[in-house]
Amino acid sequence: MRRLSASLAIVLLLAVSPVVYASGGPFGIDHRVARDDSGIWKRSNQHVLLYGTLLTVGIGALAKGDNDPLGDTFWRSVDSIVVTTGTVTVMKHVFRRERPEQTNDPNRWFKSGGRSFPSGEVSTITAAVTPFIVNYGEDHPMVYALALLPAYDAIARVKVQGHWQSDVLAGAALGFGIGWWSSRRTESPFVLSLLPGGFRVGFVHHFR
Repeated sequence: MRRLSASLAIVLLLAVSPVVYASGGPFGIDHRVARDDSGIWKRSNQHVLLYGTLLTVGIGALAKGDNDPLGDTFWRSVDSIVVTTGTVTVMKHVFRRERPEQTNDPNRWFKSGGRSFPSGEVSTITAAVTPFIVNYGEDHPMVYALALLPAYDAIARVKVQGHWQSDVLAGAALGFGIGWWSSRRTESPFVLSLLPGGFRVGFVHHFR
């Protein structure tokens, strides 16, 4: 538990590392940074991370099924992503916060076209990796390195002016919370229960 909390702390600390002075927003830390859409921070790299994460989780879930702990973890990651995506979609419609690329005022909420809060990409990536950290981190400490993925995305989203600092913090917290909940549910993965029984077996076991 302490290692998991430390991993989350790393995500949050790295996410706000561009902050050098307080400006506004719900935590008093939001300000627009100089746009940097180059090198490691390029928007295309963020897309690779997001879609690569989704593809990895999807393929892993379909391949492994729910026949072993790893397969079950993949499906709980799917659950976490689905629930997080739905929650973020609702929150964006409710809060309608303008992005830094739209305004230099972090306190512009409930505006038409505003979809900044919370960060959907950071929350999705955090939701995807959290079940693996929860289930395998204690026995395999290298798994904690997965926390660097949402940390990178959080910084990158701020640098390209896609989100305020509090957006990515909220996204990380939301994804972590839902990922933890999904990992600790005693029932079978929810999404898996909605699919035909063949998905529970998985392609690897089915063609063995």
